[in-house]
Amino acid sequence: MRLNALQKLLERIYRVEVGLDVEDFLITDPELARQLDTSINPRESKEKLLVSQQGDQLDLALFLDASVMARLSEDDPLVSLHSENFVDFLLAVEGVSHFLYLIWNAGVERGVTLLELEMQAEVDKFVTATSLWKHQGRNLVSSELRYCLFEAPAYDAALDRVQRQRYEDANHYAGKYCLRLENRYLKTARAGAMMEELRRFYRLTQGEKIRLIDSAA
Repeated sequence: MRLNALQKLLERIYRVEVGLDVEDFLITDPELARQLDTSINPRESKEKLLVSQQGDQLDLALFLDASVMARLSEDDPLVSLHSENFVDFLLAVEGVSHFLYLIWNAGVERGVTLLELEMQAEVDKFVTATSLWKHQGRNLVSSELRYCLFEAPAYDAALDRVQRQRYEDANHYAGKYCLRLENRYLKTARAGAMMEELRRFYRLTQGEKIRLIDSAA
């Protein structure tokens, strides 16, 4: 699977275009990723967006482990998404989602929080899997997908308290939002209307997204 094909899928869903190719920022060497990781609590991960900002200059690299990229190349989820390539697909979606959302917001001169990035990535996992399975002619049970993504999450033991809370909050809000999508649109086969809502949601600020999600609880 080419990551820029996944980027194009997300750009089509949200009707955004950033003019940059995620593969130009891709690194697959874990040692290089360790050297570039300047975060307060760096940890081992198969995927991470590495960001360094000095003034108006933003330096980016997307790390996806070479083993993940090799498996995605051999078993392309954009051709057939199934249980054997699902975990690697989610890693790729998370990385591309972070890249696209950060670049798009920078283009409209708006900052983003880590919570906002994680929350959007969780929504993107649900939306891209839903879109692909429909395109591939598979019978999607959205409640099963939502359960897999949001009802039984597994968190890295290396996360500190603040990081763990951020991931839990992102999972909580994204899960509630995807339940809203399922009830309003997927159960009633209103895919076009769902796309319009997703595009509005993408452009909201973090506070606006959380207020929308809480109002629909």
